[in-house]
Amino acid sequence: MKSLDTQSPVAEIDLYPWGTKRPYFAYKDYLQQRFGGRIQKVSVDAGFTCPNRDGTKAFGGCTYCNNVSFVPPYCKPGMSIAQQVGSGVEYLSKRYSVDQFLVYFQAYTNTYAPLDHLKSLYEQALSHPQVLGLAIGTRPDCVDEKKIEYIDSLARAHYISIEYGLESIYDRSLIDINRAQTFAEWEDAVAMTAGRNIRICSHIILGLPGETHEDMIRTADVISRYPIHSLKLHHLHIVKKTVLAARYRREPFPVFEYREYIDVVIEFLQRLRPDIVIERLVGETHPRHLIAPIWNVRAGTVQQDIEREMQRRNVWQGKKYREEALTD
Repeated sequence: MKSLDTQSPVAEIDLYPWGTKRPYFAYKDYLQQRFGGRIQKVSVDAGFTCPNRDGTKAFGGCTYCNNVSFVPPYCKPGMSIAQQVGSGVEYLSKRYSVDQFLVYFQAYTNTYAPLDHLKSLYEQALSHPQVLGLAIGTRPDCVDEKKIEYIDSLARAHYISIEYGLESIYDRSLIDINRAQTFAEWEDAVAMTAGRNIRICSHIILGLPGETHEDMIRTADVISRYPIHSLKLHHLHIVKKTVLAARYRREPFPVFEYREYIDVVIEFLQRLRPDIVIERLVGETHPRHLIAPIWNVRAGTVQQDIEREMQRRNVWQGKKYREEALTD
């Protein structure tokens, strides 16, 4: 890993437009502003699958996906949602000294079930006295008006975020990774959800095979057109026991070097709409599951290096954002 220049001076800015000294609108800062304290996510596994796993749309799931690689130690799918939440709250309260939580329905597609079943799961999670709301990870092709109306009813009393996995704005990439969804389906889901009490988050993977530097940076322009509230960025990493891992071993393709990824993220953020909250800047998986890229740094260090480099360059989220660029 090529180290960054940590000795160069950084720009001194009192406050950025979102009210912090951080050069992008960080999720941690947003939650602090909204709730007045630290909020921790409790991940749960509700036993879902995905339509590109069970044959409804495809088989095998996304080529990069191995959910085992990011399941926290307290998350056990054999337990009820209420039990998982209780276990997670106890574990995270001791680890981080926090007392307010969001329940993160993380594994697989968490709206992929009949509405009555979803009601039972979500309401179990919200019944815990220290839970303020939900973050629901799902696919844009697995929501409908009735589900969104119900989730919106929850959002009138709780913080509710739907995280629509997009991964790429390019249908050719979505086909390549066996996503079995289209960009148009993501557009439809965002339109269905917009204007309600629900916060809309989306997820992008940078570095998918075949996507150029220009493709990735253009993604920031395109995403900025839509009424999303927050975004997760994730670098492509190759995880053991996935279709992508087999492909990588057979025919290796380029993955990010450390400094290269930092440069791409910084350019991406400058083109992004400045009011979009950044929930994540980099992906992370346990080293025992990871094949590539090997950076030997934790996600927190990557975040710090991105922040410091943005300050050193005197750039910030939205610095190059131009509304007129969004119509091309």
